[in-house]
Amino acid sequence: MVEWRSLVLDAIEGSLLRVVVYTRRRWLLPFLLVCGLVLAGIAGGWLIGEAGPLALGMLVVGLVYVAWALYDLDFAYLGVIAVITLLPFGSLPFKIGFTPTFLDLALGMLFVAWLLPLAVQEQPQFIGTSVGVAVLAFLLLALVAFVLGLSHGALTTYLIRHFAEIVLSVLLFYLVVNTVRDVQRLRRLMRMFILFASLAALLGVVLYVMPEMLTIRILSALGRFGYPTGPGVIWHIRDDPSLMKRATGTSVHPNVLGSLLNLGLVMLVPQLLAKRPLIPRFLGVALVVVLGSGLVLTISRSAMLGAALAIGVVVALRYPKFLPVLLALLAILAMMPWSRDLTQHFVEGFKGQDLSTKMRLGEYKDTLTLIRRYPVFGVGFSGAPDIDIYVAVASLYLIVAAQVGLVGLSAFLVVMGLVLWRFWRYRSAAEATGDLEPLWYGLHAAVISALISGTFDHFFFSLDFHHSVTLFWLLIGLATAATELVRERTTMPSPDRSPLD
Repeated sequence: MVEWRSLVLDAIEGSLLRVVVYTRRRWLLPFLLVCGLVLAGIAGGWLIGEAGPLALGMLVVGLVYVAWALYDLDFAYLGVIAVITLLPFGSLPFKIGFTPTFLDLALGMLFVAWLLPLAVQEQPQFIGTSVGVAVLAFLLLALVAFVLGLSHGALTTYLIRHFAEIVLSVLLFYLVVNTVRDVQRLRRLMRMFILFASLAALLGVVLYVMPEMLTIRILSALGRFGYPTGPGVIWHIRDDPSLMKRATGTSVHPNVLGSLLNLGLVMLVPQLLAKRPLIPRFLGVALVVVLGSGLVLTISRSAMLGAALAIGVVVALRYPKFLPVLLALLAILAMMPWSRDLTQHFVEGFKGQDLSTKMRLGEYKDTLTLIRRYPVFGVGFSGAPDIDIYVAVASLYLIVAAQVGLVGLSAFLVVMGLVLWRFWRYRSAAEATGDLEPLWYGLHAAVISALISGTFDHFFFSLDFHHSVTLFWLLIGLATAATELVRERTTMPSPDRSPLD
């Protein structure tokens, strides 16, 4: 007699095929195959008639991905990382009641692959950590702000969907902390991200140097997947063709691409000095050049500033003898003839002289007015209640304060403070962890870079940039998981332990 509980476990741990093979009813396999082929033929014919052969091809690819993701959680992670880096705004070319994005599907599959095994465990283990408590408080405050904001705004399908995406992205923190429990998986995930971010950088550089008409044609071909089309896919500073062009790759916005590449760059730099690097050292140097070139071509001052300061922090704390070399290298790059315009662009920004900086300062002033009027829980996510104010500001911290209030901003800062406090507390312990140390430093350098660049950009908490929000909380989860691994490898006397740990 077949034990159905073991079959369910086998289906989750492996594949449905294993379940069928292990049964004593040998006729079950051909029967299921015939039924599957009949259903696939009916579904395929309907899809070709309704949505065309492209939809059928995507369905086949999707089914293969689902089967493989259920079998291997790393592959589910791979899907999320690939979409974030290469097709962050991609969506299905047909509707299934609504038009889900590729990231919606990949992220949903990752959660399914995590939760299904938990559902059949008698005593499922859940790891929260002190950071997780603060994340939960922030998420609850965001929900409160969302509900309160409906008093002056309509509950639209757009709002429901995009806020649900934000919630799912924040919950990704718990998935990461509970599934990244060994150094091997941490290495694999970081290697995935660095390689795919490097591929995004290479794509951005190639599209940048191509003739503009060819770049427009290539990027416009993504229009059937929800991407913008036409000459607007080419970006220049202040939309002035006489000024410097900016690389976007498939990230639509140059600052979005910059916020991606700076994270990949700062993760990779500590690997160049690691005894056992994630990537062969010669290839790592080449990828640093690719990521750095792509980052510079975005002309994203916030991303470049975040990357430079984060790398400086890591070098000063762990490799202080290389700090003069780093400073000299930055000085040489700033004085090169080909970087003169970029250096001038930075100088104008620091002085507040260029139009972009003046517009941001205006946004900051208007947002501070909004926060003074609605200081506690903000205005929520459905827009501003007063006609003379608006919710749009290029700052992670100000957008959080505007939408979730100063209470929500305080919870957010507590989350970030805990992550950085644990980084500072365990920096000495990390030095004794061998191959884990450069991973740990790289992740926390990326957190520092994101928090610095977030001062001047809002992508990490925006309804319109779901992939950036997902990337941010994936990063926070990985940094927390890395610290947990450092703690597990470190034997600390009980009196020295903090209740926050």
